[in-house]
Amino acid sequence: MTPLTDALTDALPVTRVPRTGLPARAVVVGDPGRAAAVADLLDDAKEVSYHREYRAFTGTWQGTEVVVASHGVGAPGAILLFQELAEAGVRTFLRLGTAGAIRPGIRDGDLVIADAAVRDDGVTQQLIPAEYPAFSAPEAVVALQRAAREAGAPYHRGVVWTRAAFQPGFLPLPGEAYAAAGVAAIEMELSALYVFASTHGLTAGGALVVDGANADDLVDEGAPFSTGGYDPHRDVVARGVDRGARIALDALRLLAAAEH
Repeated sequence: MTPLTDALTDALPVTRVPRTGLPARAVVVGDPGRAAAVADLLDDAKEVSYHREYRAFTGTWQGTEVVVASHGVGAPGAILLFQELAEAGVRTFLRLGTAGAIRPGIRDGDLVIADAAVRDDGVTQQLIPAEYPAFSAPEAVVALQRAAREAGAPYHRGVVWTRAAFQPGFLPLPGEAYAAAGVAAIEMELSALYVFASTHGLTAGGALVVDGANADDLVDEGAPFSTGGYDPHRDVVARGVDRGARIALDALRLLAAAEH
C-alpha cells in the first residue's frame, strides 16, 4: 500500500479529516480562509486536511489543544463536518460565524452569543421532529460570555434564527414575528450544530459576529438578484471576527480548565 493510499484510508470520507487522533475541542467556521486565519493564532498550527469546503488545522491555544475547521455555507453540508469531527474525537464545538442583526441595538462587529436557535436550517427537520429544541450547552454560553467580558468586547445574548435560504424568495416569512419576539440575529448553520451535539451527548456553543442587516433586507425592490448594500468585507467586521476568534479560543480554554 502506497503512502498516498494510507493517507486516504486514514481519512474520513466526506471531509477527509483524519479518522482518529484529533483534539477533543474545536472551533468551526464557514470560510476555509477564516479557518486558516484562526489557525494562525495557534501555536504549532498544522493543516491536517483540505477537501472541498472542509479545511482543518490542529494546534494549541494557551496550552489547550484545539481543532479549527471550516464547514462551508449552509447546514446540510456543515452537519457532515460536525459528524466526522465527532467520529474523529471532537467532543466540544464552538461555532464562530457571522450573522445579520435583527434585534435593535446590535451593531456591525458586535458578538452575539447564541443561547438557542430557531430550526429553519433545512436539514434537522429530516433528522428529528420539529418540536425538538436547538439549544447551546449552558457551560458553553457561560464560557463565551466570560471570554467576551475579559476581552472587553461588545456582545449580546439571545436566540438566533438559522435559516437555509440566504435571500428571501416568494414565500411569506416569519421575520417580523421573530423580531417582535426578540430574536437577536440570523445565520445559516448553528441550529444544525446544536441539534447534532445535544442528540449525541456533545457540548456546543455559538458566537456570531454581526456583518450587516437582516437577510430579508438584502434584495432591492425590482432587482431580484441584487444583494443591496450588504458588504461583509468591511474593516469593522474583520476586526470583530478577529476578536471573536480569540474569544472562541479562550472559551475553549475555559471549558477545558473546568473539566480538570
